[in-house]
Amino acid sequence: MQPTFRLRSLPVTLRLALACALLTLVGGSAASGLFLYMHYEKRDESPGLTITDIEGHYHGVRTLSPLVTSLSDGHPEGLDARKRQLLLDWLASDNPGATYDDLDLGDDAPAEILAQDCLSCHSRSSTGPDAAPKIPLEFWDDVRVLSISRDIQPVDRKILAASTHTHALSLAMLAIVVGGLSVMTSWPRMLINLIALATCAGLLLDIASWWLAGEHVLFARVIVVAGAVFNAGLVLQCVLVLADLCMPAPKRAS
Repeated sequence: MQPTFRLRSLPVTLRLALACALLTLVGGSAASGLFLYMHYEKRDESPGLTITDIEGHYHGVRTLSPLVTSLSDGHPEGLDARKRQLLLDWLASDNPGATYDDLDLGDDAPAEILAQDCLSCHSRSSTGPDAAPKIPLEFWDDVRVLSISRDIQPVDRKILAASTHTHALSLAMLAIVVGGLSVMTSWPRMLINLIALATCAGLLLDIASWWLAGEHVLFARVIVVAGAVFNAGLVLQCVLVLADLCMPAPKRAS
């Protein structure tokens, strides 16, 4: 059955008040996304938000640096075994930058080894079938990015519990309120029902996966998808309500 009450039946002043509140909510949703981006993007010590940041926050991530991986896999093939071990020992040290070009090490300094055995392929001007100019090793800034091994510890369970307490209560109530407003619009019931279901299911999966991701890293990807579905559904409902508020009031039956 179609409800008899419509948001369009409200006085203009109340419709304007609801519109202001909904526009604030949409702006807050955008600000929330920006905050999450800034909060998570440096978890893997690299710029930009990636799935590794999310996995590290909820599950923990331990990865070897690209240089360690390449050297351990036997790249480059012609590198002397002694030099290879020197580079691996250097990369395993607490502060590789301090001894990168240490003059006291002479030809055993990492900078010298890389210059002698790697720059023929890993310089910005290198050419040839084995050249990799997009992975330069000419300067410490180039090498530093490729020398970082990451051990990202997951968020503390006490902090996760506090965050769940806050977000579960507030976001669930928000979903109920916005969903209730959308029911009082003139849009097709099936459309409104499906959007409300997707929004609430996305919220449930998102918050549940915060905890499940601690046991299995796959749920970190569920967090991304479910969170996107929840936010998209919430914003879409706000847009539909705003559009309905802009429509003329229904004519009263004589």
